[in-house]
Amino acid sequence: MDRFDVVLWDVDGTLLDFLAAEKAAIQSLFQEFGLGRCTDGMLARYSEINREYWRKLERGEMSKQQILVKRFEDFFREEGLDVLLGEAFNAAYQVRLGDTIVFCDDSKALVESLRGKVRQYVVSNGTVTAQTKKLRRSGFDQLMDGVFLSEELGYEKPAIEFFDQVFQEIQAPDKNRVLIVGDSLTSDMEGGFRAGIKTCWYNPEGLPCATPEKIDYEIRNLQEIKKIL
Repeated sequence: MDRFDVVLWDVDGTLLDFLAAEKAAIQSLFQEFGLGRCTDGMLARYSEINREYWRKLERGEMSKQQILVKRFEDFFREEGLDVLLGEAFNAAYQVRLGDTIVFCDDSKALVESLRGKVRQYVVSNGTVTAQTKKLRRSGFDQLMDGVFLSEELGYEKPAIEFFDQVFQEIQAPDKNRVLIVGDSLTSDMEGGFRAGIKTCWYNPEGLPCATPEKIDYEIRNLQEIKKIL
């Protein structure tokens, strides 16, 4: 049975409910920008556009700044709104994202319970602006042993260069004793697989996986991680 000394935590969609924060941020900014009401249907269309752009980022097809603005430009274009608002809307959105903190599966208590038993680090592709505020307001900035953000490292998950810098910093001698926990197959699980560490897919909805060979563990609730550790 595996034993782990280090846990790498994804944030959005893993420790924190990203969709709740996304919804609150966009709906409030629609009002501020005078764009009217953002319906659930509109949010669903935006989320799909957003996911596709993040996949482009993970594949190295676009820069982060490009995808952050382009997603809103495309969304506004589809909804018949002013495309020129994309850049300003995104800047405000990055700040607003950190206003809504919803913990997945009582994740804060879980991280607190693991302190002193394993070393815990954040590994995230989120922007420095958004993640710094989220981590501060959630208290994770004080609970983690360190935070690694792709903007600061210069590489996005799943790039091996991202993980190389993490390993160099945390000085983990045995990669077999490092576990990454995340909800994304394309960034967290793919990245962990490329880096040669154990992977734990957080899959609360029970979605199918096309690449089971890249998944060492699968959990529906974050509290299940205790049994793995």
